[in-house]
Amino acid sequence: MKTIEVQVKRQLTPDGESYWEEFSLPYRPNMNLIAVLQEIAAAPTTKQGKASTPITYESNCLEEVCGACTMLVNGRSRQACTALVDKLEQPIRVEPMSKFPVIRDLQVNRQRLFNDLKRVKAWIPIDGSYDLGPGPRMSQKTQEAAYPFSHCISCGNCLEVCPQYNDETGFVGAAVIGQVRLLNSHPTGKMNAHERLMALTGPGGVHECGYAQNCVKACPKEIPLTEAISQVGRDVVIESVLDFLRG
Repeated sequence: MKTIEVQVKRQLTPDGESYWEEFSLPYRPNMNLIAVLQEIAAAPTTKQGKASTPITYESNCLEEVCGACTMLVNGRSRQACTALVDKLEQPIRVEPMSKFPVIRDLQVNRQRLFNDLKRVKAWIPIDGSYDLGPGPRMSQKTQEAAYPFSHCISCGNCLEVCPQYNDETGFVGAAVIGQVRLLNSHPTGKMNAHERLMALTGPGGVHECGYAQNCVKACPKEIPLTEAISQVGRDVVIESVLDFLRG
């Protein structure tokens, strides 16, 4: 009988030692990696016949929208929901992301990413207590240029492959810079453009980017992240000079 061979890097606690377990399960066509993990959970027994436990991981939408199921699959950072078994080399090696602390098994703590989004105020603050009426109109050209950046799902793939994203630099990464590019292009979002840009002038700011361009290749939504980094980098320099002149 044809089987699916899977090797999973496991870690039971945040401070625990990591180890590998091997699983073998009956093959079914058209399975994705999440289905494989669910099959293992139903009967958590290793390939060697040792009783184990269900593998901890995160997933939600199963259609590459929520960004929760990011993990390393055969060494590549990607979404497990769109990792089809029929297109993967076996044994399938599954590991947690390396740029975030492991909580358990394949589940990681991405709080650093969310903190960096707070740092640049990645939202448009409005008073929802009364009707503000229609907002300012945006040209079709501006809309089309900004729209791709709204596709970001905060999956962290761009951060996983970025050589500058580490504890030493504190670099915020391409995902955050892309959101600054999106919000600063919006007529209402521009009201807080100065705050967002100045937040990227200090340690971990846009100047920490080494322009490796791995991010744009790893992005599952094909967001033009290098364009965002170039645009925001230029805007940060201009805003810094103006801020200095203002005194």
